[in-house]
Amino acid sequence: MLWSSLYLFLGRVFQFLVLLGRGDRAKAAEIMVLRHQVAVLHRQVNRPDLHRGDRVVLAALSRLLPRSSWDVFFVTPATLLRWHRALVTRRWTYRSKRPGRPSTRADVREAVLRLARENPSWGYQRISCELAGAGLRIPPSTVRDILKRAGLDSAPRRSGPSWSQFLNAQAEGIWACDLFHVDTIFLKRLYVLFFIEHATRVVHVAGVTAHPTGTWVAQQARNLVVNLGERAEGITFLIRDRDAKFTAAFDEVFTSLGARVIMTPVRAPRANAIAERWVGTVRRECTDRLLIYGENHLRRVLRTYERHDNRHRPHRSLDRRPPQPSDAAAAPRDLDQVRLQRRQVLDGLINQYRRAA
Repeated sequence: MLWSSLYLFLGRVFQFLVLLGRGDRAKAAEIMVLRHQVAVLHRQVNRPDLHRGDRVVLAALSRLLPRSSWDVFFVTPATLLRWHRALVTRRWTYRSKRPGRPSTRADVREAVLRLARENPSWGYQRISCELAGAGLRIPPSTVRDILKRAGLDSAPRRSGPSWSQFLNAQAEGIWACDLFHVDTIFLKRLYVLFFIEHATRVVHVAGVTAHPTGTWVAQQARNLVVNLGERAEGITFLIRDRDAKFTAAFDEVFTSLGARVIMTPVRAPRANAIAERWVGTVRRECTDRLLIYGENHLRRVLRTYERHDNRHRPHRSLDRRPPQPSDAAAAPRDLDQVRLQRRQVLDGLINQYRRAA
């Protein structure tokens, strides 16, 4: 701002020196033209937009004119005097340190707000204690002030959990099951029974048969419980549709574990949306792109795809991670040196990519 004002002021000085060498008639004519132009612009612009440099020049030139001639300016005399007082104030005002205690560091403030948002039931005392355990000793009064400035209540009654937090908490222990069919190359229809965990999206393909009956479905459920072992006791709810193949014997397998079987409404596939979505995924990526010869072939294909879906395929609901991720490699420092290694699954139908060692 200083250099621009100085440049503008020097430009006006040189213009003034040039005017000194000109005749009175030429200067009088130019003054009349400029006054008329100012009058025209004043009719079109109610309030001109002036930069700081313009204000400096006008305030300085106002001292060269008598007070009676100030009507040539397109601003009022009071405005010129106010500009001049502002220049004097800015010239003789020195910077002073803000009194009081120093402000809280930005990283400390972010840590307090993060804990408050992620734990709605915590008050400022609990947040202060939690940060002290992590090595950040922040007084409770400071935590309370940070929360108030951010518009958050310092008491543990800010708000309830968000919908995502509520659904994730409720998803623990919820399983779903369903049947879908696959037609072989010889037009024989095979049925697949599978289970899926809502919380982790882990899929369990229970069995494949051409003649699904209530007895077969119940036996596949027993086999699943035996394979799960102690994990089966964590099943709280099981969602299924109203297919007649899900008999009372099937329900008894899970109710004996203390789980509750929930039947979806009639013709309401959205009530079992996670299972229905997996059926669409396995068909688009696997079964609709292969010619299935028989039951054994379909079992091998689904066993391979189940391993791919659980251990490698990323899920958006899991922050683009697979349900059962392997040990993740550390992020590389130089992205230009990253090399990808491809592994083909199902004879090249599906490609898996990992970072080469």
